Amino acid sequence: MNGKIVMITGASSGFGAACARVFAEQGNRLVIAARRLDSLQRLRDELSGRVPVHAAVLDVREREAVQAFVSALPEEFCAIDLLVNNAGLALGLEPAQQASLDDWDTMVDTNIKGLMYCTRAVLPEMVARNRGQIINVGSTAGAWPYPGGNVYGGTKAFVEQFTRNLRADLLGSRVRASCIAPGMAETEFSAVRFKGDQQRAGKVYEGTEPLTAGDIAGIIKWISDQPEHVNINHLEVMSVFQSWAPFAVHRG
Repeated sequence: MNGKIVMITGASSGFGAACARVFAEQGNRLVIAARRLDSLQRLRDELSGRVPVHAAVLDVREREAVQAFVSALPEEFCAIDLLVNNAGLALGLEPAQQASLDDWDTMVDTNIKGLMYCTRAVLPEMVARNRGQIINVGSTAGAWPYPGGNVYGGTKAFVEQFTRNLRADLLGSRVRASCIAPGMAETEFSAVRFKGDQQRAGKVYEGTEPLTAGDIAGIIKWISDQPEHVNINHLEVMSVFQSWAPFAVHRG
């Protein structure tokens, strides 16, 4: 990937920020986008002495804003070689009958629509150049349900299936599409899910050694480093401290 242009959404923290650092180490130009200006600026300042960085505030839920963002990229950043669709979140852990519809809407708008908008904005140019790659960040929740996962798991199942359908549509081109599905990873994920309750978020990782943002960024880099004729369709990864639960049985 050396010397390529890499666009990363949700780049202000977690997997996104770790990906920016990994791809900067390879000497790639970076297009980093997120909603939080202060965190984004700190990352830009950290990396811009090493590689060219274009940073801008972007809410991937806003369809027109996404298209305008991609269309207005400076010439030296406009031919995106790799899009890392990382922006996403989980909100709440209540059962479906008690969950917030506002939270459900936010997850659908971010995890599904935002990923769609960013993909659609960069894909035509990739196909026209007959090269490029999209790596979508899914989740083990897209394949393995758990109590309270309801809409979050549903959105991540979409990410997995959408990626497969991209592969079908891209047959005949050299544009690649991959989905990585991480399990439990210690980032801001749980703090966001529990709306800033750090104590509750900390308990999620208590007594374990979860995945780190660096672990996932390294795997994303590995996916991107494969020869151009090699496509990693789907890659699921967990810490050894996590596995699948037995089937639940209710005994009345």
